[in-house]
Amino acid sequence: MTKFYNEYSKVLVSVDCIIFGFNEGELRVLIGKRKMEPGLGKDSLYGGFVRNNESVDEAANRVLLELTGLRNLYMQQVGAFGQVDRDPGERVISIVYYALINTTDYDSMQQKQHDVHWVNINDLPELYSDHNEMVRKAHKMMKDKISREPISFRLLPNLFTLTQLQKVYEAVCGEEVDKRNFRKRIKEMDFIEKTELIDKTSSKRGAYLYRFNKKAYKEDPNFKL
Repeated sequence: MTKFYNEYSKVLVSVDCIIFGFNEGELRVLIGKRKMEPGLGKDSLYGGFVRNNESVDEAANRVLLELTGLRNLYMQQVGAFGQVDRDPGERVISIVYYALINTTDYDSMQQKQHDVHWVNINDLPELYSDHNEMVRKAHKMMKDKISREPISFRLLPNLFTLTQLQKVYEAVCGEEVDKRNFRKRIKEMDFIEKTELIDKTSSKRGAYLYRFNKKAYKEDPNFKL
């Protein structure tokens, strides 16, 4: 690489990834202990530095793959965090992303290998540097999107009940919704398909399982909850 701009100071660029999951009616965040100084041992998000041969999107995808072993995750850029004193070790600008995963897809051995664990978003401890602010901003973006885009299905298995779908919506938005009105809006969407399969894990009578038809949604991307 040709060396220009030598008269200017250099800064490090990192990516920090906020991974959201849904389990037992809770919206959860994946965190772990920081493995380097400064802040060794502090609760932290998972991230890494951007390499010379990759874009910030590529760096985020690499970090997510390393952590979860999963490809093609739903990922959105939250923004840049660049306060001069945000990292006591060096001048570091962080590009933040959030990703959504179905927690049952996340292998427990992978989780153990990286020493990370799920925390209810409402019980999030004090994290390293500005990581709490990163989570707050990402959560706000999710709340703004979940009524306009079908992102809630990224947190669920391929087959789900309407109750599970409603619980995801409530967990993200932080408030209960009227069951009757919610189901009425869902049933107006042709791309949320009812199957003949029944889930009996929560009751003897059971509940029908539904699935999200991506192809049908692409043909008529009209989503509003």
